Amino acid sequence: MIYIGCHLSVTNGYEAMGNQMVDFGGNTFAWFTRNPRGGKSKDVSDEDVAALQEVLKDNEFGTLVAHASYTMNLCSAKPETRANGLDMLKQDLQKMEKLPGQYYNFHPGSHTGQGAEVGIQQIADGLNEALWSDMHTTVLLETMAGKGSEVGRSFEELKKIIDLVQCNDKLGVCFDTCHTWDAGYDLVNNLDGVLEQFDKIIGLDRLKAVHFNDSKNDCGAGKDRHEKLGEGFIGMDAMRKIATHPAFQGLPFILETPNDDAGYIKEIATVNSWF
Repeated sequence: MIYIGCHLSVTNGYEAMGNQMVDFGGNTFAWFTRNPRGGKSKDVSDEDVAALQEVLKDNEFGTLVAHASYTMNLCSAKPETRANGLDMLKQDLQKMEKLPGQYYNFHPGSHTGQGAEVGIQQIADGLNEALWSDMHTTVLLETMAGKGSEVGRSFEELKKIIDLVQCNDKLGVCFDTCHTWDAGYDLVNNLDGVLEQFDKIIGLDRLKAVHFNDSKNDCGAGKDRHEKLGEGFIGMDAMRKIATHPAFQGLPFILETPNDDAGYIKEIATVNSWF
C-alpha cells in the first residue's frame, strides 16, 4: 500500500491541512515548518493539533513529513549561517513535539567550498546538539541531486552523517526520486540495484519517506529540477515501478511536482489507481 499527498500551506492551520488533503484524495501531506526561504515559524495551538489528529485518525493517514526551511544550512562556511540554521533546527524540533510521531525532513546543507568531509562533520555536530534521546520525531536526511556544494549527493555521504550522530536511532532518509536520479542513480534501468546499494550502505530500515518527483534532466545531470509525473526523464512507467516496489510499501510519498491544486489531485488519483 501507499500513502500519497503533497505539500500544503499551513496558513489556515493544521486541521485545515488535514481536511484539504482528504478533499484531494490523499492520506499524508507535507508542510514547511516556516517560510521555505526563512523567517519565523507559525505558532501551533494545542486545539488545532488535536483537531488535526482526529482528522488523521478518522481518515487512516500515514506519517506526515514536515520540511525545514531551504535556508537552514548546518554546514555553511559562515559561522553565523550555521548558528542560525541550528537555531531553526532546535526550534522546529521542539514544535514538532506537539504532533508526536511524525517526520521532519531537511536538506543536509551546502559546504560552500569547505569540502564534503568538513560539511559532513558540521551537519553531524548540529544534529548532535539538537537531537535528544526521548524525542518523538524522526529526522530525515534528504537524498540530494549534487548541484553546487550540496552534501548528501551519495548514499555514502548520508551514511557518514548518520554514523557521526549519537542519537542516530532518531535519523532516517527521505528518498527524493528526482534528486537521486539527478545524482546518477539509474532508477529507470536499475531500480533493484539502486535499492540494493542503498540497503548495503545505509540500510532499508532507514528509508522512511519518498519525495515523488519526475525530473527535467537526464540521469546524473546534478541539476535538481522537478517535473510532473510521467513528463520527465524518469517517465511514468518507472514512477509506477518505484511506487509499487516492495521496498517502498507503507511509506509516505510526497509529491513536489510543479503543479497547482488540480494537478496534485490528478497525480494523487493516478498514484492511487496503481494499488
